[in-house]
Amino acid sequence: MFFSTVTIIVGLCIFEIICSVDNAIINANVLKTMPDKYRKIFLFWGILFAVFVVRGLLPFLIIWIANPEMPIKEIIMSAFSSSSHMGEYLNESKPLLLLGGGVYLFFVFLGWLFLEEKKYAFLAEHFIHRQGVWFYACASLFTTLVVYISLKINPILALAATIGVSAFFITDGFKKNAEEKEKELVSGNMSSWSKILYLEVLDTSFSIDGVIGAFAFTLSVPLIILGNGLGAFIVRELTIRGIDTIAKFAYLKNGAMYSIGILGSIMILESFGGHFPFWLAPLTTVSLLSLFLFLSCREMRKEEKLVVAK
Repeated sequence: MFFSTVTIIVGLCIFEIICSVDNAIINANVLKTMPDKYRKIFLFWGILFAVFVVRGLLPFLIIWIANPEMPIKEIIMSAFSSSSHMGEYLNESKPLLLLGGGVYLFFVFLGWLFLEEKKYAFLAEHFIHRQGVWFYACASLFTTLVVYISLKINPILALAATIGVSAFFITDGFKKNAEEKEKELVSGNMSSWSKILYLEVLDTSFSIDGVIGAFAFTLSVPLIILGNGLGAFIVRELTIRGIDTIAKFAYLKNGAMYSIGILGSIMILESFGGHFPFWLAPLTTVSLLSLFLFLSCREMRKEEKLVVAK
């Protein structure tokens, strides 16, 4: 029990960190343009909001969406009590949670693979990115296939799948706007308070990936809050102390996206009746992080040799 709990928390923490690197880089770039007073306000209240509000409430909100007949107050109370009601509700809604979340995460991975500019770790990434126009065809076919299978099992599952698709396109819009908005925040004349408010909204949209992916690790809300909250706190510390160093790891984002894609696949398969050991999600996350950290370090050494050679 203790080993499984620690494994899940560590896996959640690492997953949250690698999913939030982009968010931390944007935060760091914008914070450089703000007076020290407002940096401290954002870093203090931002941590409280990111850890205790966003990542504290989102898991309950997701469970409530899957169980709208259960009052959210009861969901919160049951999660921190020894009551068996939460376990019963989660078992009943588990396929809905996993399918909606799995589809969302898999779309995040597909969107990155086909559409997003990236540092290519493999030749296949370059080839697929050049076929970016096919993302919408692949997304449509994938949605049709998942809905078709879901209707054969339970029509409500089909609804969960479409909610996952809708959540992806809504949050993707915020993320796509983030890069352009970052330029405006850095070079424009927006007030510090406006920048703080925008960064909090942006943080919320980025945190959804980590919270939804957490359900691939466990359905225990306290563990999700603890693991994601710890990861979010570490990311904020990185924002303050060493985000420039983290940004040098060129393939870290690749590792995050492959992890998201595999976790999404696991969630989808589990929603259709598949069974996987508790350690699979944490092991996958740690293994992918290690692989892409190695590739990043190798790339850094190559660049250093080129600089010395010049």
